[in-house]
Amino acid sequence: MNINKMYGLFLRHFYLIKGSLPRILDLIYWPTIQIILWGFISKFFSIYSDYYNNTVGIILTCAILYDILFRSSISFNMLFLEEVWSRNFTNLFIAPLRLREIIVSLIFTALVRTLIGLVPAIILTSPLFGVSILKLGLPLLLLFLSLYIFGITLGLFVSAGLIRFGPSFENIAWSSLFLLAPLGCIYYPIEILPSFFQLIAKGLPLVYIFDETRNILINDFVNYDNLKYAYLLNIIYLIIGIGLFYSSFLKARVKGTLINMGE
Repeated sequence: MNINKMYGLFLRHFYLIKGSLPRILDLIYWPTIQIILWGFISKFFSIYSDYYNNTVGIILTCAILYDILFRSSISFNMLFLEEVWSRNFTNLFIAPLRLREIIVSLIFTALVRTLIGLVPAIILTSPLFGVSILKLGLPLLLLFLSLYIFGITLGLFVSAGLIRFGPSFENIAWSSLFLLAPLGCIYYPIEILPSFFQLIAKGLPLVYIFDETRNILINDFVNYDNLKYAYLLNIIYLIIGIGLFYSSFLKARVKGTLINMGE
């Protein structure tokens, strides 16, 4: 083996990392988020070891619900990214389609993709772990819809960034949901977070959705205030997301950057 050749290839990749702040941040981001998330989970169980009577059931139910958010947002983003990767992005916007028709089409397509991914997982949890998400009853529909709306909203934010800044914004599509995971209080109550983070978390519908999920499973009753706050925040963020999507599209069209997508 030629050491000089291997060293040359090493330098090539090293300088790619060194010269790109997004690459450096991407390397730092994932371990940091994982440590923060599992740190809060560990802190919760060390303080409240007897909080859950059915720990496996609650953790798995929350994990499945979080996957609704994850799948809906990623599915929406993937539809955009597939157009970019196939170099069909420009054709999508010069087709005789209105922008709102594109958005609605993506919303329903993302729903189909989400269900295809989730249904097998939901079916398997019952025979493997004795856990059924259907124990949530009719409120499950409200929780599902709320998570789906927020997932689509995140998809709109990321897609707006893709239109505005191009494929360089692609990493945000994969990282945005993991950034919200520690603040969303998926597996633990909001009291586990430091005071400053609690203020931020209260502005996320995830906190109220998962708090209500745990409330239903532990106390067997529905607190509609949590659902009300979640839907209120969802509506606000959805309006902002749609507005940002339209704004990014108009700016990209004026600057002529749409034609460069996928190049």
